[in-house]
Amino acid sequence: METNNPRELLRDEIGHYCRRLNLSQNPVQLCATEGTLKKEEFLHRILQEEIAGRERNRKARLLARAGFPVYKTLDGFEQRPVRFPSIDVKQDILSGTFIAAKQNLVFFGPVGTGKTHLAIALGVMACENSLSVRFHTVTELILRLSEAHKAGRLERLLKDLQQADLIILDEWGYIPVDRDGSQLLFRVIADAYETSSLIITTNIEFSRWGSVFTDDQMAAAMIDRLAHHGHLILFDGPSYRMEHALMRQGPRKGAIPAALTT
Repeated sequence: METNNPRELLRDEIGHYCRRLNLSQNPVQLCATEGTLKKEEFLHRILQEEIAGRERNRKARLLARAGFPVYKTLDGFEQRPVRFPSIDVKQDILSGTFIAAKQNLVFFGPVGTGKTHLAIALGVMACENSLSVRFHTVTELILRLSEAHKAGRLERLLKDLQQADLIILDEWGYIPVDRDGSQLLFRVIADAYETSSLIITTNIEFSRWGSVFTDDQMAAAMIDRLAHHGHLILFDGPSYRMEHALMRQGPRKGAIPAALTT
């Protein structure tokens, strides 16, 4: 039964905090029999601070475990060069709800257009929402998979990836991959199918994936799994890095002579 009694409401919150902290309801009972208002308010504050501290620590662990190369947020992201399939899809992506739906995102466009920035920002937001994220460049991940395979630890590494809510694979197709590496990467894609969300950043169109991964059929199987519950997000425009490169700024004292940059 609902109550408007401030003391009862305070004890209800104390009981709720105890459940969240896996404590018994004994503190609530003691409040009812022996507590004063000040004691109950102090206990309420202690439990509240404990929950907040645990949540901060959990988020910090998730961020550290994700392996982001840098910290990025949506606040610093320029959306102008990005083309989303629809307003609804854009809202699902920027709110992070695509992760709960186990949807995949392929960010396609030239280098320097913000693909990695947006991928990391979405990953950081997922960690803030207490979700598990793994970030890897494709080259680094294949190297780790290969080393784990040789050392007999492949299944352990794959299991760690399977437990992630979101897997970000950066620089997809930037460097050709041999057949063994392609097969290992296919395991990651296949294991994530309908169990986790994937974000892939690439400047390689689908028609060239076969040449990059040495096997047209394997590339087609990857695309099939990614596209089934996925969206293609297009990034246009000039490279942000080139637009803001120091080499493009006016000459300064001690600057590199123009002849050396042309």
